[in-house]
Amino acid sequence: VQLQASGGGLVQAGGSLRLSCAASGRAFSHYDMGWFRQAPGKGREFAAAITYNGDSTYYADSVKGRFTISRDNAKKMVYLQMNTLKPEDTAVYYCARFTGGRYFAVRSYDYWGQGTLVTVSS
Repeated sequence: VQLQASGGGLVQAGGSLRLSCAASGRAFSHYDMGWFRQAPGKGREFAAAITYNGDSTYYADSVKGRFTISRDNAKKMVYLQMNTLKPEDTAVYYCARFTGGRYFAVRSYDYWGQGTLVTVSS
């Protein structure tokens, strides 16, 4: 299994970005997926998760109402639409495959993408 995140970049506060995560390997549609982020000098923190069929989504309080996670199982893709971006959203964003436990816990995920950098200027 490989996960490839893309779509990061530099954006002004209030702007939007859409991150993509391309998955390889079989059984992608059987797994819930998540997005995490890691700001400079900080630990990796949960941002959003989506169930295997896309029926349910979960968000950290810090992004709720601004970020939307979605997926396309036919294309083996997971997306993170980020709106109304703030400087504190600046981080490397990672997609990951959920294997069980709590969505917000790093240890609940087994495969991780390489990360894509999002920089929000004020």
